[in-house]
Amino acid sequence: MKNPRDYIIFPLDVPTVKDAVRYIEMLAGEVGMFKVGLELFVEAGPEIINIIKKSSPAEIFLDLKFHDIPATVQRAMNRVAEMGVRFATVHCGESFRMLESAVTGGGGKVGVLGVTVLTSVSAEDIRTVGFSTEFSNNPASLVLKRAAMVKAAGCAGVVCSGQEVKQIKALCGREFIAVTPGIRPAWQAGNDDQRRIVTPARAIADGSDYLVIGRPIRDAKDPVWAARKVAEEIGGVLSAG
Repeated sequence: MKNPRDYIIFPLDVPTVKDAVRYIEMLAGEVGMFKVGLELFVEAGPEIINIIKKSSPAEIFLDLKFHDIPATVQRAMNRVAEMGVRFATVHCGESFRMLESAVTGGGGKVGVLGVTVLTSVSAEDIRTVGFSTEFSNNPASLVLKRAAMVKAAGCAGVVCSGQEVKQIKALCGREFIAVTPGIRPAWQAGNDDQRRIVTPARAIADGSDYLVIGRPIRDAKDPVWAARKVAEEIGGVLSAG
């Protein structure tokens, strides 16, 4: 059984390498993985991967959400595969071949995750961009449709909200990885741009394999305390199960 902290992915959503290093050193023993997204990767480039490896035992999730023609995505994922990261993301979008190409480019060296529907996206957003009422009235149906496509393409799993995890596991199997952002502990309050949110306890109980937890930890007066508090909540669900 994984240690509770190994379920936690902390996103390094910061503008500078200096800021990133501060959190890496602070949380190195408190989380299982660090996520590198667009902002930090544009600033630091691939060198940030080496910095994390030298400063922490945590694994790395490269969240660049590739979305391009299949050949370009395959070549990009081939480069990612040489970096030694645990996961990398590709948008599900409208192309099954793009997903297959991402898997081919990864060569089994990196777990390719399909981004289904961003947790900041609402039903109204889905309607506005032209999806049918089948999906705009029930965003989970679009997530499930895309999850099935991701699995068929050979990807390791998906990034999805905690509200869809249980259905995805039922559809795609227990070994199909579910990485869940939009996590908000019950003790953390505040308005933000996330819409489809759940607590760490619910996400783990429903089958999430990893939780992306940023603001509740980063914005806490004591980020280490917050990370441990989340791990404690996860541990309670694991021990009860």
